[in-house]
Amino acid sequence: MPLINWAKNNKLSVFLALIVIIFLLTVKNNFLGTRPQYSLPQKGLDTTEVGSQGAVGLQQPSLRRGFEPVSQTSERIVIQNSNLSLVVQDVRKVGDEIVNYAKSVGGFMVSTSYNRPTDAPFATITVRVPTDKLNEALEHFRSLSYKVASENLVGEDVTDEYLDIDSRLTTLQKTKDKFEQILEKATSVEDILNVQRELINLQDEIDSLKGQKEALAKNAQLTKVTVYLSTDELALPYKPDKVFRPQVIFKQAVRSLLSTARVLAELGIWIVVYAPVWIIPVVAYYLIRKRKQKKGQISKAES
Repeated sequence: MPLINWAKNNKLSVFLALIVIIFLLTVKNNFLGTRPQYSLPQKGLDTTEVGSQGAVGLQQPSLRRGFEPVSQTSERIVIQNSNLSLVVQDVRKVGDEIVNYAKSVGGFMVSTSYNRPTDAPFATITVRVPTDKLNEALEHFRSLSYKVASENLVGEDVTDEYLDIDSRLTTLQKTKDKFEQILEKATSVEDILNVQRELINLQDEIDSLKGQKEALAKNAQLTKVTVYLSTDELALPYKPDKVFRPQVIFKQAVRSLLSTARVLAELGIWIVVYAPVWIIPVVAYYLIRKRKQKKGQISKAES
């Protein structure tokens, strides 16, 4: 075949072409990124956030209200988590308003994150608000947007877990009381040390369970609300309806064009920076080829 014959006669050209292809693929893998993904938080207990309330000096709801005494027939203890995706005109302004509102009703800010301030701004605001004021808070957050892209509220019943911890605490406390009685009657140093070691272990376990119990109560009384804000609906973490929307398609096409132009520009920069690596072999190849052609022409002339 002509292509195979040409490759055999131009081995140096094929070798240089392979080097250039490998170089371009390596450069592409180095700088091409992927679009950041946003995932909605999963439901569950978050015991690390409740402690931040005391650190900022905000009013803490009473842990005893509505939960003590707890029995099989008392009201259920439910931990709620809510997520909102809002399309707004000013991401920074709405984000500050959400944080200020949470503080004004006795809640607190958990975290804030702002991204892409110059291109379709996006923010994730996480706050905790008293559960008995959750409906009012959600209504206020909705009023700050001109479109609610998505909304969900998830509840997790932790009553059984709360009762189990309470039962374990009672058992551990009784065991601790017995060890204290034994300690009073112990006479040898070895017995005293052994009992004291058991008492320390029991106290550690009791303190741990008390912390878990307190965290459950706080999380039940302070609902975590995560609000996603953006000026562009497509930037929000939800899946749009499968309908024909020319404006959305136009935006996607423009972004794809800009992304392709950016990739080509970055590729050009990489090629220029690595010019000493690939220009020298190419120039050497053409010089060698030109010399061979001159020698061939001289040989033909002499013959």
